[in-house]
Amino acid sequence: MKRRSFIATQAAAALGLGSILNAACAPKAGAAQDEDQSAADNFPLLEATLSSLQEQLGSGQMTSARLTALYLERIEALDRQGPALRSVIALNPKAAAQARALDDERRQGKLRGPLHGIPVLIKDNIDTSGATDDMPTTAGSVALEGRRAGRDAFIVDRLRQAGAVILGKTNLSEWANFRSSDSSSGWSSLGGQTRNPYYLARNPCGSSSGSGVAVSANLCAIAVGTETDGSIVCPAAVSGIVGIKPTVGLVSRSGIIPISHTQDTAGPMARTVADAALLLGILAGYDPADEATAGSRGQGHSDYTRFLDPDGLRGKRIGIERQPQGSNPFLRQLLDEARAQLASLGATVIEVDYLQAIDALGQDEFTVLLYEFKDGLNRYLAQAGAAVKSLADVIQFNQKHWERAMPFFRQDLLELSESKGPLSEDEYRKALAASRDESRRILDACLDAHRLDALFGLTMGPACATDPVYGDRWGDVFLTRPAAISGYPHITVPAGRVYDLPVGVSFFGAAYTEPALIGMAYAYEQATRHRQPPAFRERWGD
Repeated sequence: MKRRSFIATQAAAALGLGSILNAACAPKAGAAQDEDQSAADNFPLLEATLSSLQEQLGSGQMTSARLTALYLERIEALDRQGPALRSVIALNPKAAAQARALDDERRQGKLRGPLHGIPVLIKDNIDTSGATDDMPTTAGSVALEGRRAGRDAFIVDRLRQAGAVILGKTNLSEWANFRSSDSSSGWSSLGGQTRNPYYLARNPCGSSSGSGVAVSANLCAIAVGTETDGSIVCPAAVSGIVGIKPTVGLVSRSGIIPISHTQDTAGPMARTVADAALLLGILAGYDPADEATAGSRGQGHSDYTRFLDPDGLRGKRIGIERQPQGSNPFLRQLLDEARAQLASLGATVIEVDYLQAIDALGQDEFTVLLYEFKDGLNRYLAQAGAAVKSLADVIQFNQKHWERAMPFFRQDLLELSESKGPLSEDEYRKALAASRDESRRILDACLDAHRLDALFGLTMGPACATDPVYGDRWGDVFLTRPAAISGYPHITVPAGRVYDLPVGVSFFGAAYTEPALIGMAYAYEQATRHRQPPAFRERWGD
């Protein structure tokens, strides 16, 4: 699920509490863009790309065993000690052995695929076989503590087929941020609070918090996140990396702890568009166990890197919402600069009106998620081999063990979801038609009327302060709902800094337009190169 702005607002309406998200999170300071301290970071794999790593592996300069050891040492130094990022919730005790086996295969001339020997981190709501990796899959919840999945998720199997080393699991907003309307993104009862690597007291957003932070902090080259509404693109944006939320159905969800079968998807998180595109090609594919992927047959690609085009914005028509995104002058300036950059790269920028109509569907989206979470989680837990067999069991467990499970915020979203009936109810059917179907109509009409190749804007404002007592307090700039509610693809790319914190820009469009979006995002990235490694500062001025 996405940053708390949406969930808190919708839950407050459902609970009759009024608006609980009014305060902007950014401090009132200048738009400083101090030089980072990356020069002091002598990590040998700093900002390494997949192509550079494969070049080292292919030449014999590096082995997968050494690569894996370096990342494990980095995790120990930065995640467990040092700034204590808490982005990794579990390490694969068999990673070193798996890396050595992949080295042996390379020496024998056997290469599994483009990730052969590359360590990958995946979000801890994605099943990995307990027998293969001996790691739990928990969604960050003490209710699932120690629970081992019986088999790999479909996308984990694809990673293994491509030669990846599953390095470990990343921390997340517990239950993918669908537990409380007052939650702190990046906090889980098992993993604690993930910290933003740029300023440690700031929030990493969620729910793919650990995946975003781990990639940004160079604890891995690439990671896998999941999104229902903003859970890939928000943590990617505030951690200064690239995130791709694919068209729903392009990537299988089987073996992933669900929220919504109409909005859920897994997707890549990386430091470059090229690496994200490569990972997307590995994750995408038809899975008989996930009927949503049937619609993507013939729509997906095994290699999205062939769409990387430094001239990918030339001749494109890009729509930007006519109404300003928020009131912050520094964010408006950043968007103006990004808009000018699009034009300089050959795009035609057109002002359009669509966002107000999409945002009006927020309550219907929330209703859909409440119904689908209960239905999906009950189905998942029924065969998960866990002590809790249903959503009702989870709620009861949390109540019984509240000191560990709920030391800060409670579980009003779980309880609201449990109060809903089956998916056959009229309330659900009407909400689904109003959210998914109407959102697609609105976006398609906007894209068609103006002959647009994509829509564009600021993904999010800068990271808010982390506050486990009162929860997230995001500002008034976010652009996650249109692509999420419609199930359409969305890419975020670093666009600079405001208050010395990363801000991303979004490209999104119609279903299965990932090739065009990747080309446009790559062109923007290559022309601007805004990505800067984090310096792990405790406070401003350090």
